[in-house]
Amino acid sequence: MSLNINGHTRLLAHIGYPTHSFKAPLIYNPYFAQAHINAVVVPMGCRPDHFAALMQSLRHLDNFAGALITMPHKVSVVALLDRVTPTVEVAGACNAVKVVDGCLVGDMFDGEGFVRGLRHKDFVPAGKRALVVGSGGVGSAIAASLAAAGVAELHLFDVNAVAAQALATRLNQHYPDLRTVVGQRDPAAMDLVVNATPLGMNAGDPLPIDMHRLQAHTLVGEVVMRAESTAFLTEARARGCQVQVGVDMLFEQIPAYLEFFNLPSTSADELRRHARIAY
Repeated sequence: MSLNINGHTRLLAHIGYPTHSFKAPLIYNPYFAQAHINAVVVPMGCRPDHFAALMQSLRHLDNFAGALITMPHKVSVVALLDRVTPTVEVAGACNAVKVVDGCLVGDMFDGEGFVRGLRHKDFVPAGKRALVVGSGGVGSAIAASLAAAGVAELHLFDVNAVAAQALATRLNQHYPDLRTVVGQRDPAAMDLVVNATPLGMNAGDPLPIDMHRLQAHTLVGEVVMRAESTAFLTEARARGCQVQVGVDMLFEQIPAYLEFFNLPSTSADELRRHARIAY
């Protein structure tokens, strides 16, 4: 079944740069077609210099249902919004925007999707020790949701040490019982290790951690969606680790996205049945 785009079609803009790794259109659009929902996700490649102007323009489109925001705009978009949720305030990033009464309103679902994926793998975050490498938009969101899910200890690392420390400060303001450790990325003794950096987007990228320190009991998660199994996940599997691939986070957060955009929602499993993911 194909999409029937017409004058009543609602537009969801998928905004980021570059667009070659975008997977959302391959999940949303097949679902919209089979569910007879008159909406479409369209990739929009927007460089940072033009992003603010684009966001202001979108609020004037009458058929604009909302925007999916991805790298490199998840952090910079926050300053352009009129209202945000507490999740955005903690994460310092946003990946969903809609217009309400002329105002740009933002929320963040990356972390929720990531944690839902963990729970579907029978991993219970409460009381665990986790390492999140990368304190940008997606890493901050995952860290915030892990804190909300009750992890006992959260190690944060970013090549930009200021960003990692700022994330730890925001987390400690909202979760005073959480132990945060900044500036270390040793995976030994961790229950969960997450690559929340762009490393893995391109062939030959360095690995985000010292894989020799990784232990078999650790669950290893990825956010890169360029390939189903990145070099990082391949190495983790070789060491006996259970893994979570990048698109798992995407599938698990889409039901919440659809509710946010006031579109008929569904389950992650139903989305997987109709998706046309390609690498």
